[in-house]
Amino acid sequence: MKQQTGGLTATNLTRRGLLTLGGLGLAGVTIGSWPRLTGSDIPGRHADGLTIAILGNSADAEGRRGLAEEFHREFPEIKIHIQAIQGADWKDFFAKILTMVAAGNPPDIVYVATEGAQLFADKLAEPLDHFIRRDAEELREYFDDVHPSLVEAYMYQGSLFQLPIDWNAADMYLNTSTLQEAGMDRPADDWTQDDFTEMLRAMKKSQGPGFTPFYWTNRLFGGIVPWLYNNDTSFLTERKAPGGDWLWDGFYPDDPARSTRGGGFIWDGSNALDERVFESFDYMRELVAEGLGVRPEGGGGTSLVGLFSSGRVGATPAGGYWAQGLHEAGMAEDGFDVQFFPKNRTQRHQFGTAGYAIMRTTENKDAAWEWVKFAARRESMEMAMPSPTTTPTRRSMVNESFYAQTGPKNWQVFYETLDRFPTSAPIPAPPEQAAVENALIKNVTNAVSGSSRQTRSALASLDRDLNLVLRSGR
Repeated sequence: MKQQTGGLTATNLTRRGLLTLGGLGLAGVTIGSWPRLTGSDIPGRHADGLTIAILGNSADAEGRRGLAEEFHREFPEIKIHIQAIQGADWKDFFAKILTMVAAGNPPDIVYVATEGAQLFADKLAEPLDHFIRRDAEELREYFDDVHPSLVEAYMYQGSLFQLPIDWNAADMYLNTSTLQEAGMDRPADDWTQDDFTEMLRAMKKSQGPGFTPFYWTNRLFGGIVPWLYNNDTSFLTERKAPGGDWLWDGFYPDDPARSTRGGGFIWDGSNALDERVFESFDYMRELVAEGLGVRPEGGGGTSLVGLFSSGRVGATPAGGYWAQGLHEAGMAEDGFDVQFFPKNRTQRHQFGTAGYAIMRTTENKDAAWEWVKFAARRESMEMAMPSPTTTPTRRSMVNESFYAQTGPKNWQVFYETLDRFPTSAPIPAPPEQAAVENALIKNVTNAVSGSSRQTRSALASLDRDLNLVLRSGR
């Protein structure tokens, strides 16, 4: 694992260096295709306050105005400027942030999802340890309300870099009408992968042409990874860094999984040739061959809400963010439900989370820390998340009233995913995440199409690509 470097400036981080840093070179990103920033992306540095970069558009920035105004009332000497940066996905957003750093125009704070957590921790973000130790009593209520697995997702080489604000696990959404028409009830909490297959077969038999029993996307979240996790494996090697005892002993001494906590996940090698990886890919290949599942599409599944809400999809993995999306698409609260991901060797789940990272280049880290603490308060999170467009990291906010207007009936599944399955883990995203994800996406479709021999060939290709990515980044 690379050692952390010192603070970055625009003069010592070049455009070429950023290509290597983000792992974007192998991903096919060239100087000519480097993500272009628009005028709205770069409104200019604000010497009179803090610039906070988020993934989104002007409407997303406007949605945070109330939060920024509330913060300014409490801290009138600190002005907040919300900078919405549009991107097709998190990779695109992070690439634009890197461009801004190289141009000498970095934001002070960035809202970073799990996909970019280690990229930022390794090169761009300020560790929060000294702030947390200083303000431990003020923060105790926050940690008491947030599951330690979510916090551990932002540990890196023994330090904590973000306070998680929202998160989502890859649980299984089910179309209740389709289930009923197939003569089936909602599956049991401990259902198995075989139960899942039989459910898809029953759905297919009961529906007409144009129906897809199972829909999945080709990406890190909700793609092949949940099927690897429930088979007690991953396409990357996984271990924990030492350290972190100061956090776990200080805030989570009674955590049942305390002995497993460490200084952060390390994903620094290919595991693509592991036999269990082949088993999981081959299972998905069989679903596709039998017509029970689609060949996975790239991207975030934008069209999936419409397909699911119109009854053309029976099941798909997604997080709590889908509750509001399906509601807005016209689904009644009893038209869909959610269940844990099915069990194979384990019932380990995949999740992703997001929170604010303080950039090392900011000139006022103390002011930035005040924003991070402010944003983690319950009243601030309630203001930022008035409806279930995502899952709050605070357990106390995930309650019946939060899902009263949208459903699903079994909303408890969302937070119980962490309580019931303490080995559940974040998206496997090392500092080279962009290139790692592109290597995975490149090979998944071939791996689940054709014969088992083709699956092994695609995994061999994935192994070569991952080794090239991970070796070049170190």
